[in-house]
Amino acid sequence: QVQVVESGGGLVQAGESLRLSCAASGTIHSINTMGWYRQAPGKQRDLVATITRGGSTVYADFVKGRFTISRDNAKNTVYLQMNSLKPEDTAVYYCNADVLTIDSGRYLPYWGKGTQVTVSS
Repeated sequence: QVQVVESGGGLVQAGESLRLSCAASGTIHSINTMGWYRQAPGKQRDLVATITRGGSTVYADFVKGRFTISRDNAKNTVYLQMNSLKPEDTAVYYCNADVLTIDSGRYLPYWGKGTQVTVSS
């Protein structure tokens, strides 16, 4: 069993910052890519940023220069530092981890339940 749990969401004003955290736990052998996605009401889930175990990152254009993804491999944790937040960043933010479990023999995606980020104007 693998659990992925996000934390750090909340209500902020435009221009402020938030830091999201996501921790994976359970029967984990190793984790490859970890990432953040977001879904606003009535819209599809979009990629925000991903990071490989080696530290290579990918960002959506709409967050470049404002958001920074990082991870702590020893803690199976990924972070998303969000600066200069805008009302259009309001969404549920989901964490994803590609996990190799002790008994599966292959990498499988696991999702958290999401954390709400609301940015007021």
